Amino acid sequence: MPKYFGTDGFRGEANVVLTVEHAYKIGRFLGRYFGQDHQCSIVIGKDTRRSSYMFESALSAGITASGADACLLHVTTTPSVSYVTLSDKFDCGIMISASHNPYFDNGIKLLNSAGEKMEDSVLEKIESYLDGETPELPFAVRDAMGRTVDYYAGRNRYIGYLISLAKNSYRGFRVGLDCANGSTWSIARSVFDALGATTYVINASPDGMNINDGCGSTHIEGLQKFVLENHLDVGFAFDGDGDRCFAVDETGRVIDGDLILYMMARYMSERGTLNGTKVVTSVMSNLGLYKALDAIGVGYEKTDVGDKYIYECMRREGHYIGGEQSGHIIFSKYANTGDGLLTAIKVMQVMIDSKKTVSELVRDVTIYPQVLKNALVHDKAAVLSDPDVLAAADAVSARLGGDGRILLRASGTEPKIRVMVEAETDDICQREADTVIDVIKSKGYLREGTVKA
Repeated sequence: MPKYFGTDGFRGEANVVLTVEHAYKIGRFLGRYFGQDHQCSIVIGKDTRRSSYMFESALSAGITASGADACLLHVTTTPSVSYVTLSDKFDCGIMISASHNPYFDNGIKLLNSAGEKMEDSVLEKIESYLDGETPELPFAVRDAMGRTVDYYAGRNRYIGYLISLAKNSYRGFRVGLDCANGSTWSIARSVFDALGATTYVINASPDGMNINDGCGSTHIEGLQKFVLENHLDVGFAFDGDGDRCFAVDETGRVIDGDLILYMMARYMSERGTLNGTKVVTSVMSNLGLYKALDAIGVGYEKTDVGDKYIYECMRREGHYIGGEQSGHIIFSKYANTGDGLLTAIKVMQVMIDSKKTVSELVRDVTIYPQVLKNALVHDKAAVLSDPDVLAAADAVSARLGGDGRILLRASGTEPKIRVMVEAETDDICQREADTVIDVIKSKGYLREGTVKA
């Protein structure tokens, strides 16, 4: 597995973990690697973080110094970079974003020519170059130097593509949009206004430091209040780079990724468009989702956490829909990555075609109470192989039986063990999670005072 690149890119505090030198060298490598036998072109998008502009310049400098062209989409969403990379035949795509993280973090996400997450084999080569394990690359000179090109038109084509996917007018619908002061701030309203909705937008005034700050899909309470106060039919909240979506129904209830998956799976099943395929989830999806899917006869598969793994399963098995509780929803017929705006369009389609409110569409799902505790540890691998820790988890599983479950997993990007318990009550969840955390602590793995819900 790559050293710097996790399941969602190279991410960390800007100029502390992920530095401007890293960005420059990544650009140098990509420009050379993809441009060995032709004039290479790489498309770049970014979110609204202050550091995104710095990283955009560094990546562009590295790319052009290696003889490739850097085409700038400017502030845009991750799914738009994926769309443009594929549709306009770029050699690869880059998104500068740390998604739902605070403004002082940033990240570099790499996409291959199909608009999919970059292959690990390429990421490992990049990391070898970053670590000085491969020879320095030659600079392009004279007419071999690359160019930096404004590619704002590509973003506009993506907006047109989204609008074309809507089958009905949204006239008569009152829709709220929380743009998280991030990538969707200038896109979301354009789409919903064009489709005829009465659109209400919040958190669409980015200043470089307010992205995800008390807003968006990770702070859904703001949109809940807004929907109720303004008597809206539905609200949609996005994350910093626009690849996630949570909804809020007309009663103020949060509709997370699991509920969106159920809504879409039932809609597709009733209309015969699942064609025998399954819903792909991560292991973090709620037990209530699986019981609800069982009740309507829709099958499912489970993958490791990360939309990368969900998409790989969908592509390999030919499934049409998949996603995570966190709001990454993938519609493989229309996109190669999670897309918050596409998800919102699909939810609107279900509402219109069924002539039902969102609350009615998900009323048959009983979500189990869930507790997720994050333990900062010294050695993730040691924790997950310790017989005493595993025995404690097995004991919890036995006590819960068919009325709950426990899941232990290592974070893909941080030195943390995540302990998730689902059960009939919050008290049971808390108690059983603490049972396992106590064992982790007693074995000396836990860093004191570092367990967070």
